[in-house]
Amino acid sequence: MSRTPDYDVIVIGAGSVGTPLAMSLTSAGLKTLCIDREASAGQGNNKCAIGGTRATHTEPAKVALALRSLEVFRHWERDYGDDIGWRQGGYMYVAYDDERMELFEKNVPEQRQTGLDIRLVSADRIAALAPGINPAGLLGGTWSPEDGSCSPMLACYAFWQRAEALGAEFRFGENVLSIQRAGGLVSSVVTDAGEYACSAVVNCAGSFAVEVGRMAGIEHPVSPDSHEAGITEPVQRLFEPMIVDIRKAPGSANYYFYQHDTGQVIFCITPDPPIPGIATEETSSFLPLVAPRMVDLYPRLANLKVRRVWRGVYPMSPDGSPILGSDYEGYFFAVGMCGQGLMLGPGIGEVLTRFITDRMSETDRMVMHELRADREFCSVEALK
Repeated sequence: MSRTPDYDVIVIGAGSVGTPLAMSLTSAGLKTLCIDREASAGQGNNKCAIGGTRATHTEPAKVALALRSLEVFRHWERDYGDDIGWRQGGYMYVAYDDERMELFEKNVPEQRQTGLDIRLVSADRIAALAPGINPAGLLGGTWSPEDGSCSPMLACYAFWQRAEALGAEFRFGENVLSIQRAGGLVSSVVTDAGEYACSAVVNCAGSFAVEVGRMAGIEHPVSPDSHEAGITEPVQRLFEPMIVDIRKAPGSANYYFYQHDTGQVIFCITPDPPIPGIATEETSSFLPLVAPRMVDLYPRLANLKVRRVWRGVYPMSPDGSPILGSDYEGYFFAVGMCGQGLMLGPGIGEVLTRFITDRMSETDRMVMHELRADREFCSVEALK
């Protein structure tokens, strides 16, 4: 006689993707367990995120996922009463050269066709949105007013609490050791604390997705690299949007910053070349790299004191977009978030739930097809 599964689905990883997925699966009526090696939800890459949440992408699948995620963030306090630090400040990409401006002019009509509210704006409009921005050479840019920011930790905590209220179970401080199969089907997950029978497993393990995939006999093309961020002292409100500059400079690619609800300015930079690995120790090169670029773009930042810096990990796919799907009956995955787990997580949770329960919409099918594991990893998103 076959053993009745203890759980319908086991989610591995209680972070920016795994926690809203557990919430969505449970809401759909599936008995769900979420396992994480850390002591509580959101203690991995989630707590290193700076909180930006945008639908300003150039790939239709990511736009669809992010638009739904933004809807969840925007209405969370209204629907469930939790303050997750949501602020709809918008995203603003700036152009100081013809190459960037031409890229924006090409992208915006295509982005608008996906349902994204984005506009090409003049240098004067940029200056009005971010008073004090350097006007020298400013050509204009793009403005996406529905984008914003929230607290990664407060959001993840809220999803965890909601998932538990719906009936999901969580096991923290447990290391997954193996994924067992019987007759070619997933049958259980073994941790250092016990074995849990199940019908399906979802790999949402972030930086450790490759190791979990190998337990299932799957090699996921995910390579973590590290990014550093920082936060200043609080000051009066200077500007609203997340300001993004995608020009390259020696040692770095794009950088971005915004002013938090508290008045603190939070900032991050993309190192170029990438720094591979999962090390999270702060470096002495980060502030000298990012500070001159930020101050040149926005001189009012010059006298702000930096409170602290930290370093997190981006689990990267070859083309900078997530990888979603299933390789065999009972093994599912949402891996390679590329630093975008927070902004895509609620949307991914809902789409994967409908994928697992065979209730997909046409939009879901487009998302799953575009982000499938066997796609050709031949291009990189323009607004990575």
